[in-house]
Amino acid sequence: MSTPIDRPDPRRWWALGALVACMLVLGFDTTILTVALPTMTEQLGATSGEQEWIADSYLVVLAALMLPAGLLGDRFGRRRMLLTGLGIFLAGSLLGTLATNTGEVIAARTVLGAGAALIMPLALSVLPSLFPGEERTKAVGAVSAASALGLPLGPIIGGWLLDHYWWGSAFLVNVPLVIIGIAACLFLLPETSDPSSPRVDAFSTVLTTTGLGALVFGVVEGPTRGWSAPAVLGAFAAAAVLLTALVLRERRQPRPMLDLTLLAHRGFRWNTAAAALITFTLTGLLFVLPHYLQAVLGHDAFGTGLRMLPMMAGMTVAARTAAPLVTRFGPRTVIAGGLAVMAFAALLGSRTDLHDGYGFTALWLSVTGFGFGFGIIPAMDGALGTLPRERAGSGSGLLMTLRQVSGAVGVAVLGSLIAGAYRGRLGTDGLPPAAAGAARDSVEGAHMIAARLGDTALARSADAAYLHGMSLALLVCGIAALGAALLVAVRLPGGRPAEPAADHAVVGEMTDA
Repeated sequence: MSTPIDRPDPRRWWALGALVACMLVLGFDTTILTVALPTMTEQLGATSGEQEWIADSYLVVLAALMLPAGLLGDRFGRRRMLLTGLGIFLAGSLLGTLATNTGEVIAARTVLGAGAALIMPLALSVLPSLFPGEERTKAVGAVSAASALGLPLGPIIGGWLLDHYWWGSAFLVNVPLVIIGIAACLFLLPETSDPSSPRVDAFSTVLTTTGLGALVFGVVEGPTRGWSAPAVLGAFAAAAVLLTALVLRERRQPRPMLDLTLLAHRGFRWNTAAAALITFTLTGLLFVLPHYLQAVLGHDAFGTGLRMLPMMAGMTVAARTAAPLVTRFGPRTVIAGGLAVMAFAALLGSRTDLHDGYGFTALWLSVTGFGFGFGIIPAMDGALGTLPRERAGSGSGLLMTLRQVSGAVGVAVLGSLIAGAYRGRLGTDGLPPAAAGAARDSVEGAHMIAARLGDTALARSADAAYLHGMSLALLVCGIAALGAALLVAVRLPGGRPAEPAADHAVVGEMTDA
């Protein structure tokens, strides 16, 4: 069973080091992909739809498997399952280095998503068992800072690798980091578990995976096939049926895997909603930005990584200062303020013009980083603080599942929005059909065709078309963040979340929302 919260584990700060190592791996891998996508698009000839699947295959599997992953950790040991996840992540990284086409890259990303599904919720679920209230806030801040630290390291190191080696090196570089994470967990992390947790429901897991997959398929393929195409409409219908069946099935289970009763608690519900919408906004920014920096502004992969540093610097500073602000003003004010800052940054970014230099981009990137850090840390801490200790794994799994679903939908929706706007604005008159098709697939493809034909007008048209799509995507991000800020300000309970003193007391409290 988990260590009682009134007798903190003396190894807890060393254990936090192991968790930080795990989250550093995930943060590193996230932004390596954002920088690698344009390079992979050029070298593998990936279409815009395939780019979205390279990103979303990871996110969909991650979202679908985090619920059973949390339960596996509760029942069989969180350290054991965390080590299993790191091992799967290691295997996915090795598969990625051997991939030779986009299909194999998507398969490798799927394996990486399965490993991350075990790592992410279990790293978080350990925190309530190890740290009391004030210490837990610091621990959440440290874990968040580790993810933030991994974000700038990914583009810089990954960009340098991509400039000097083949794109598969972006996967290979994960290997030493994962090995360090495995060693840290083996020697520093104590085992915690709850053998009475509910069993993993294989049928519910299938419903989750297929339902989310159908939803993302419909959103990604809609702009290409047409929103009224039978395949797209069928995907949306299948997603509605499968996800509804999942909810109905879980509501009938005495110990459900998808524990929706947790959402009955107002603090957990609105902190989780805030975290999900923050993730939606940031994921959208991370998806659109590297293509702008590389294809439109003409920077190489390493230069792109360096130019993303303002966002990461803002995140790191906010991660260090969020806790004192929460103590002084309360989480509701800080979370709503962070979302409002993200909204301002996205709306500012949507005003980007072709003639703007990098200085303007650095400005709104740094503001985005501040807003993200100030919003995500108190939201995550507030949600975790409402969980009974016996449901730490399933509760953190639900929290992270909703965040990753939001991220997957963000990539799909914003990627589709950009693709549709780009194709609608791109001028391909006079081009041979094959060249026009390649140019419409992606802005990188348009630049390759323009360079081959010496067609500067096509390159200018592609830049303007992509920037139009990026502006629309950032506008959507800004509106979503602003709406979330208003919801948090109105709906999130004031004051700091109460420490879960007893499991049954917290469960009973959930009916009072």
